[in-house]
Amino acid sequence: MSAAVVTVELMTGPAAHTEQLALLKRQVRTKRPKPVSAPAAKLPVARVAVDLPLAHLDRPFDYLVPETMAEQAVPGCRVKARFSGRDVDGFLLDRVERTEHAGPLTALRRVVSAEPVLSPQVAALARVVADRYAGTLADVLRLAVPPRHARVEAEMPAAPPAPLDVPLETLTEPWVATTGGPAFVHRLASGQSPRAVWTATAGEDWPAHLAAAAAATRAAGRGSIVCLPDARDVARVDAALMALLGPGAYVVLTADLGPAARYRAFLALLRGHVQIVVGTRAAAFAPVHDLGLVAMWDDGDDLFAELHAPYPHAREVLTSRAHLQQTAVLLSGRSRSVESQLLVESGWAVALSAPREQARATAPQVHIAGESDRELERDSAAEVARMPRRVFEVVRTALETGPVLVHAPRYGYQPALACAACRQPARCARCSGPLATVTASGPPQCRWCTQAATGWACRHCGGAALRAPVVGSLRTAQEWGRSFPQTTVLTSGGDRVLDTVDPQPAIVVATPGAEPRASPDGYAAAVLLDTWLTLTRPDFGAAEEALRRWLNVAALVRPGSDGGRVIAVGEPSAPALQALVRWDPAGFATRELADRRSAHLPPAARVATITAPAEVVAEALGQLTLPPRAEVLGPVDIGRETVRLVVRTPSDRGRALTRALQHLQATRSSRKLSPVRVHIDPAELV
Repeated sequence: MSAAVVTVELMTGPAAHTEQLALLKRQVRTKRPKPVSAPAAKLPVARVAVDLPLAHLDRPFDYLVPETMAEQAVPGCRVKARFSGRDVDGFLLDRVERTEHAGPLTALRRVVSAEPVLSPQVAALARVVADRYAGTLADVLRLAVPPRHARVEAEMPAAPPAPLDVPLETLTEPWVATTGGPAFVHRLASGQSPRAVWTATAGEDWPAHLAAAAAATRAAGRGSIVCLPDARDVARVDAALMALLGPGAYVVLTADLGPAARYRAFLALLRGHVQIVVGTRAAAFAPVHDLGLVAMWDDGDDLFAELHAPYPHAREVLTSRAHLQQTAVLLSGRSRSVESQLLVESGWAVALSAPREQARATAPQVHIAGESDRELERDSAAEVARMPRRVFEVVRTALETGPVLVHAPRYGYQPALACAACRQPARCARCSGPLATVTASGPPQCRWCTQAATGWACRHCGGAALRAPVVGSLRTAQEWGRSFPQTTVLTSGGDRVLDTVDPQPAIVVATPGAEPRASPDGYAAAVLLDTWLTLTRPDFGAAEEALRRWLNVAALVRPGSDGGRVIAVGEPSAPALQALVRWDPAGFATRELADRRSAHLPPAARVATITAPAEVVAEALGQLTLPPRAEVLGPVDIGRETVRLVVRTPSDRGRALTRALQHLQATRSSRKLSPVRVHIDPAELV
C-alpha cells in the first residue's frame, strides 16, 4: 500500500490527478466498512408497508430490526426504510420471528416516531378499502393517517374527561317521536350494536339526535364516529355535543383544522383520551378506542366521495368498518339514499322514521307551478316561464311574515352561454373552454383560460349573438331585486356562504349546500328554480340527488300549519317532484332502487371505469381478465384525447372485478406501461 502511495505522489499532470483520486476512493472504501448492528433479540423481522404508489409493490416487505431500535420499533409506528436505493417512508405493520424471504434482510434505517399512529383496526380497514376500490394500501393510508407534527407529539397528555353523567331519559328524549328511536338508544346504552337507517322529518333537531346516540354509546364505555358533509354541519353537532356532554368529551376532526390541530385531535383519539369524534369524511378512519357506533348525516351528499385515489366513499368506509369491528350503524338524513335503501331491503339495517302523519304535519305545503288546469288558465306561460306568476304571488305573501329562500342550482351570473342561432354551446376560440358571463357589465370570457371573448363567432353556424340557457344565482338575485325593489336581497354561495339570516323579511338566493338557516322559526316560503337543471345532471343518480337537495331546502321552511310554503318550478309529472309534494323519500328510494336493478347500475351492480388515451385503454383491455358475466361498454370519447371504458358486473362478482383491476394495475406498473385511471362505482358515467 505504501508503494502505491509513493507512486501516486510522484505522478504529475491531469491524468495523474484523476488516477490519484480513484486510488484514494478505493482505499477509503476498504479501510472504513459500514458498521452492522446486531438484530433484535426478540421478533427481529419487521413487516413494513412502504409508502410507494406502484401497484405491483402493494404488499408488506420484510426488514431487519436492529437491536438499537428494538424498543422503538412497535407495530403502527412510522419508519424509514431503504428501498431501491433510496430512503422511503413506511408504517411498521407487525414484528415476527422469521421471514420467508430468501437471503439477508436490509435493516430499517430509523424509527421516525415510536407513536403507533396506525392501529391494527385501521390497518385492516385500509386494506379492505383498498381492495374494495381496486387501489393500493399506500393510497388509503395517506387518507387515514395525517402527517406527523413532532411538537404536538411532545405535548403533555390531556386530562381525561369526566365520567358521563347524563340520565338515559335525557338521551332518549330527542328520539321519542321516532318509531323505534328510544329502543335504538337503549340498545346503544346497553352495549349492543344495532344498525339503522333514520329518515328525519322537517321539524326534527337532527344534531341533538346524533349527539344523544353518541352519548348513549359512550355510556356503555364505547366510542363513536359521527361523519358530516361539511364544516357547517360539524359546527351544529359540535354545539349539540357541547350542550350535552361539555368540553373535553369529544374532538372535532376535519381537514380544515390545520396540521397541528388536526394531529392533536388525532392523537387524543389514538391515545384514548376521548372516544367521540365529529368530523367530515376525514374522520371515517379515526383511531377510536373500543369503537361502538359509526354514524352519518345526509349520507347521499357527494361531499362524502373522496377526490383522491382510490376514491372511496365515506359511507362504504364506515359500513366496512362496522362489519370488521362489529359496531352499531346509524345512516341518517332527510332523504334516503339508494344505498341505504338497499341495506334496509336486504335486512342488514332497520328503518327508523316518524309516523307519516307527523312527517306531513311538520313539513311545509309543497306545490308545483302549473300543476292544475285552473292555474294554467290564469297563467298560460306557467309551464315555460322561469318564474311564473304564482311564484311571485307566493313570495309577495310570504314576505309579509318573514324571509323567503330562493334556491338556484348554479352559482355565478351566466355560468353557461350558447349560440343564439343554433343553440350550440359557446366555446373559446383559444382553448375551446366554455364561455360564461361573470358580471352584468363585463364581456363573456372563458371559464378555463379567462380570456375575454370579444368578437366571438360560432364555429358551427357563424352566428355572433349569445344566449344564456342557464342563469346563475347572482343574475337571479339581480332579477329578484328588480321585482321587489323595497326588499333586501342576499346571496349565499361560492366563496361567500351565510350561516344564518335574521327573521326580518328578505329574499335569500342560495346555491345547493349554501342555504343559511332562518332563525328562529324558519323561512316563510321557499322557491325551487330551474328544477330541470338539477334533474338533467350527467349522472344516473340525478333524480335522487335532486330530491335530497329539495328536501333539505324545504326542511328550512316553517310547517304548513304556520303558513310555510314551497313552490317548485318544473315538470309536475317528474317523479322526484311528486315525491317532494308527498314528502315520501322512502317510497322514492324504493322505486329508484328497483330502476337501478333493472338497469344494472350501482348499488345493484358493480361498475368500474377505465380512463386513458384510446391506445392505452385498448392495450389495457387486452390485459384485463374479466370475471364471468362481466359486460364491457365503450370506449367513449370524453375529450382531450381521452376515452372511457365501462365494465360492469353483478354485485356478487364485484370482488372478482376489483381483483382483476388490481392485477391489471400491477401488471402495467411492473412493466412501466402508461397508467390508467380506475374508478369503482363512479357517480358519473359520461
